Amino acid sequence: MKAYKRSDGLYDIEARLMDTKTAPFSAPLSMQPLAPGRPIHDLWIRLVIDDNMLVHDAIASSDATPFSICKEAGAALSFLKGETIGSGWNKIVRDGLKGAIGCTHLMELLSPMATTAMQAMWPVKQTRPIKVDANGRPLKVDSCYAYAAKRVVVKQLWPQHYTGGQD
Repeated sequence: MKAYKRSDGLYDIEARLMDTKTAPFSAPLSMQPLAPGRPIHDLWIRLVIDDNMLVHDAIASSDATPFSICKEAGAALSFLKGETIGSGWNKIVRDGLKGAIGCTHLMELLSPMATTAMQAMWPVKQTRPIKVDANGRPLKVDSCYAYAAKRVVVKQLWPQHYTGGQD
């Protein structure tokens, strides 16, 4: 996984999945076995996002696949245009690519790509005000293990929202 800032202000988030075998491998319907080290899958995805995590483009490339028809599955990622990486992303991905609609391997790359995007955008997000709910509680509280209201991170960052015990 890699993230790049582009000259146009957008960001490319890229992922690659390549799998090989250590012994000759014959995929179903293949004429010849693949030599050891030759990829069965060599798949790429690029998400183009802005600093609000809005997806402007989703591009897939399948350089090696067990069946030639697999290369067509990348087009299914186009539904991601206009979606926002954040809460609910994995459900959006699963619903949009379930079953015969998409490629399982491409679908599985999209979850860690969201994590990569969030990490890449961290410096940008740090300059913005923290998002809070209607009661002024930061949305990050209880969003993950570290940000649990009972943990030391919340105690240090937002002591008024800390629910853990006394030290």
